[in-house]
Amino acid sequence: MLQKTGRGLLALLLIVLEWTRPGLPSPLRPICDLRVLNHFIKEARDAEVAMKSCREGCSLSEPVTVPQTRVDFDVWEKKNALEQAQDVQSGLWLLQQAFGFFQTSVTNAALHSHIDNSIRNLFSISAVLRSLNIQEYTPSASAAELEGTWRVSSATDLLQVHVNFLRGKVRLLLLDAQACQQDLS
Repeated sequence: MLQKTGRGLLALLLIVLEWTRPGLPSPLRPICDLRVLNHFIKEARDAEVAMKSCREGCSLSEPVTVPQTRVDFDVWEKKNALEQAQDVQSGLWLLQQAFGFFQTSVTNAALHSHIDNSIRNLFSISAVLRSLNIQEYTPSASAAELEGTWRVSSATDLLQVHVNFLRGKVRLLLLDAQACQQDLS
C-alpha cells in the first residue's frame, strides 16, 4: 500500500514539475513607464537631503570623477541612439565608481544606507536599459580619461550630480528609446 502511495505521489510530483518547468527564458519586457525613473530620482533626492543634514562622517576623502549633467540639446539630438546610450551608460558607470568610493569613506550609518540604495538603483537603471534592448557599455578608458566628465570634491556635489544626471540624460534616453516608441504604436 505504501509503495502504491509513494508511486502515486512521485507521479503527481513529476506532473506538477512538468507543468511548472521553466521554458526558454523570455526576454525582459520593455520598461517604458517613467514612474520607475521618477522613483529612482525621488530616492536620489532623499539621499541628497540626508547629505545636507549630515554633520560628521559624511565627506569624500578625495575628489571623484562624475559625468557632466549639462545637456546641449543640439548636440544630443545630433547623436545617434548608440552614442546617446554610451553617453548615459558611461555616466552610470562613473556614478557607480564614485558611489563605491564614497561608500568606503563614509562612516555615518544613516547616509551609508542611502549610498547603498543609490548603488542598487544605478544597477536597476542598467537593467531598465537592458529591457529596452540598449546594449550594455562599459568605458574602456579610465574615469579620468573619459570625455564629458568633471571632478567633484564634496559629497553634496556628488549627490547633486546623481539627481541631475537621472533627471537629464537618463530621462532623455528613456523618452526616446525605440522599444518604447514601438510600444506606443
